Amino acid sequence: TKGAAEVRRRAMKLLEAERNGEAGKGFVWLVGAGPGAADLLTLRARRVLSEADVVVFDSLVEPEVLDVVRRDARRIDVGKRKGAAKASQAEINGILVSEARAGHRVVRLKAGDPMVYGRAGEEIAALREAEIDHAVVPGITAALGAAAETATPLTHREHASALVFATGHAAPGEDGLDWAQLARSDATISLYMARTVADEVAGSLMAHGLTPDTPVAAIENACRPDQRRFFGRLDQLPALAGQDDLTGPVVIFVGRAVAEGDWAGAEAFGGSGSANATLAA
Repeated sequence: TKGAAEVRRRAMKLLEAERNGEAGKGFVWLVGAGPGAADLLTLRARRVLSEADVVVFDSLVEPEVLDVVRRDARRIDVGKRKGAAKASQAEINGILVSEARAGHRVVRLKAGDPMVYGRAGEEIAALREAEIDHAVVPGITAALGAAAETATPLTHREHASALVFATGHAAPGEDGLDWAQLARSDATISLYMARTVADEVAGSLMAHGLTPDTPVAAIENACRPDQRRFFGRLDQLPALAGQDDLTGPVVIFVGRAVAEGDWAGAEAFGGSGSANATLAA
């Protein structure tokens, strides 16, 4: 849109002004760090990170991504680490506004894409209210990174005409997901933050029409060296909820198109050997 183009123009103008030593107003970029690997950052993300005065980042952002940040930039960790309390969303909003009002170039760095389960909407609302100029730099969201790593087509002419993104945890006060709408045989469901409720997910989907043999996969730490892959049937998915050795972010895929992916060497749900052996049993 014309408005978005104007925001990008002002963002680039700010960078040029700072390079030339000219005074400028503060600006906030909401930047997607992608699923982990630094070479999956966009060129625009790299440029903005190299120009930032302040980088506000989450615990899921990999150290190699932070290596792109200018050495003299201030880094503010707002993620939970080693039992320390995570900064509240209100506190994060306040940091972004105060740093921008001080005239700084601020990057709010998020894993994946800022606009997919990254609370970008809340931060943008706070910036608008404070009349702080801002722009969004997209990143590769975890589901797309996981699909690429496993060569899984999330849409497919024969199996999936729709793609659904959903989270296993609703916001406080919400009733949760509409499982009847999700349980479509012609869709691929990509679930975020659902590992601990995998048993509830499987039960709800089967209760609303998906068959027990619907293909299901889970990927932990997509696009990272310690990635783990699981593949099986929907009625085997509940075992994932009990796998406490999975500590990284997990994406769950459900749908017929999932079987088209490359699951050679994938583990079975529940740690019972290889997926191939389990499916053949």
